[in-house]
Amino acid sequence: MLKKSLSILILLIAAWVPTTSGGSASRRLEVAITFDDLPVILTLHDDKSWAEITNKLLTTFKQSKAPIIGFVNETKLYSNNELDPARVALLKAWLDAGLELGNHSYSHHSLNSTPLADFEADVLRGEKLTRGLMAQRQKQLRYFRHPFLHTGRSVETRDQFVSFLHLHGYSVAPVTIDNSDWIFARAYDNARDANDFAAMKQIAAAYVPYMEAKFAYYENQSNKLFGRDIKQVLLVHANAINADHFKDIIAMLQKRGYKFITLQDALTDKAYASPDTFTGAGGISWLDRWALTRGVPKDFFQGEPRTPAFVLKLAEVQSE
Repeated sequence: MLKKSLSILILLIAAWVPTTSGGSASRRLEVAITFDDLPVILTLHDDKSWAEITNKLLTTFKQSKAPIIGFVNETKLYSNNELDPARVALLKAWLDAGLELGNHSYSHHSLNSTPLADFEADVLRGEKLTRGLMAQRQKQLRYFRHPFLHTGRSVETRDQFVSFLHLHGYSVAPVTIDNSDWIFARAYDNARDANDFAAMKQIAAAYVPYMEAKFAYYENQSNKLFGRDIKQVLLVHANAINADHFKDIIAMLQKRGYKFITLQDALTDKAYASPDTFTGAGGISWLDRWALTRGVPKDFFQGEPRTPAFVLKLAEVQSE
């Protein structure tokens, strides 16, 4: 099953790479890497495990020299309703590594199902500690990432919330390279909790080819929509599989020719000013939103890579 899944992913990667007259050497591939659900999202809740995850991630980031930004859910800084200094220290470690933090709301609720006033209050609650930590280092809290990438079920709600963000000094942090790393992470955590190290190895072996297939797919979508490679924004999570294997993702991206850029730099791409009228229930890539706004035919979305069945099973997830 594993070998079959990997073979399919490799074939799909080859099929999705856009063709250009000069080949990959003439392409300009750039990506801003963003991590959600800080400090950590893990089945284990002890401070030691969280510190280990954070330290591994920061070591990888330092080696890659990628200007990564992490989006914080401040509810995770509390244990038994009390602020946990050890968890706050994890955010300080991100900042001390020269990285940036953003607001991911306090509670990780969905704007699609939460009254706007309540959601806005949760955003402000989610900045209380992070904004102060940033200010201590002469940095500003500039970006907000929607939980679940849910941006509202009406244009009015979406636009009112964006106006609220601007009033409080935030810009929306969009995502173009969306993926289900969270499913791989859940499977990886379940295998670890069961001391099934063979399964952990299998999951990790499928993870990098899956992510490369996702990049190839969205690169192709970019070229179909804009006739070029836009500056991409990757969303992943601060979890165990990335702590152990994000260095392999970095190596894959470097092999593909990617330059790592800031989120600020990525958003200078004119693509991010594209019309977006999406108000659906899903949390989808901005490339998909722009395509739907243009009214592209359904076959535009064909061929998106999916999580292998064995990973879904190990994660105890029915579907993506």
